[in-house]
Amino acid sequence: MKNFSSHFLQEPNKEIPETRQELGKEEKKQEEESARGEWEFNLCTVVSSSAINGGTFSDTLGVIEFDPSDSFLATGGIARKIRIYSVKSLFPYEGISKTHGVTLLDHATACDYYICTPAKLSSLRWKPRSGGRILGSGDYDGVVMEYDLERRVPVFERDEHGGRRVWSIDYSHWDPIVGASGSDDGTMQMWDPRCGDGGKCLAAVQPNTTAPSSVCCVEFNPFGGALVAVGCADSRVYGYDIRRMVDPIFVFDGHQKAVTYIKFLDFQTIITSAIDGCLKMWNSENQQITRTYKGHINSRRFVGLSVWRGGGLLCCGSENNQVFVYDKRWSEPIWVQGFESVAAAVGSGGQGCDRGFVSGVSWRQTGDDRCTLVAAGGSGGILQVFECKKKVLQC
Repeated sequence: MKNFSSHFLQEPNKEIPETRQELGKEEKKQEEESARGEWEFNLCTVVSSSAINGGTFSDTLGVIEFDPSDSFLATGGIARKIRIYSVKSLFPYEGISKTHGVTLLDHATACDYYICTPAKLSSLRWKPRSGGRILGSGDYDGVVMEYDLERRVPVFERDEHGGRRVWSIDYSHWDPIVGASGSDDGTMQMWDPRCGDGGKCLAAVQPNTTAPSSVCCVEFNPFGGALVAVGCADSRVYGYDIRRMVDPIFVFDGHQKAVTYIKFLDFQTIITSAIDGCLKMWNSENQQITRTYKGHINSRRFVGLSVWRGGGLLCCGSENNQVFVYDKRWSEPIWVQGFESVAAAVGSGGQGCDRGFVSGVSWRQTGDDRCTLVAAGGSGGILQVFECKKKVLQC
């Protein structure tokens, strides 16, 4: 006689893996929903220019950077000027007109001061251990400069990229402080700004030796160590030990198009952005992709990338004129904000917020449960300041 009981007992077991998989998906979905509801974003301030709103000229911003003390913000772009804002001037205060609870400011009155530059700017970086006094820049003419912000004059100039655009500059975070610049000439050059005659070139590498491609971003590990990461138009990221720059110690090959930004989330975790429309998280030790983030649109422009290390949030712009925020744990955005909707909310009728793209973002690195996010977009160089904070859970 056949034992039918064993047959009936085994049938339900076939569904157990599927059931567990479905439960796992449901738990993951609930966790993602929880992450989306964990943070609250509020628009505090919009900074624009009445002259630009009138259509006089374009002032698209290519870069925005908070200083190491998180007390000042620097912006630069195609208007050939560096604007410096104190954080206090960007937050609402008494005596300033508001529309729907949002403070409206003009660049001319909001910024503490500005410095005119000889060319359009593509990169800005505050020099470590300078007390917020020295700001470095890279421009469209292939020149690296440093400015003394107290005297408001250039104090260093380096023109060693053959006139090809410098896309990115950065500084090491140990003594002696050295700088690095990446350019359309296909090289990343490391130099010592203490040396005269344009700064001594300590090392120069061409990451792709078979088919030279533009170096779009350069980033030293801000947590220390001798690592510098270089992103290129060949869709790869190259990591070098600055003590021996002959060959890369790793190569990340996962993007489909040019890598435009690199940010360190912690000592070994790297976030990259590319014009393939995604961000990627990498482990620099095993050289594996941990996660891919998708949702924003990015197929041809530099749209900015910033990481808030304390809160574990990533932010980038988009070519559909929106700001996207991702939680590092999840692949989909937890918050999206369009510039047009903000313009309508404050009653500006969309002036200065043309159907362009968000060109720069920057987190203010303060605390683990509260932070400030600044985004730039539109031909008018509009700045929008958001306050981000964790929601209080109700018992």
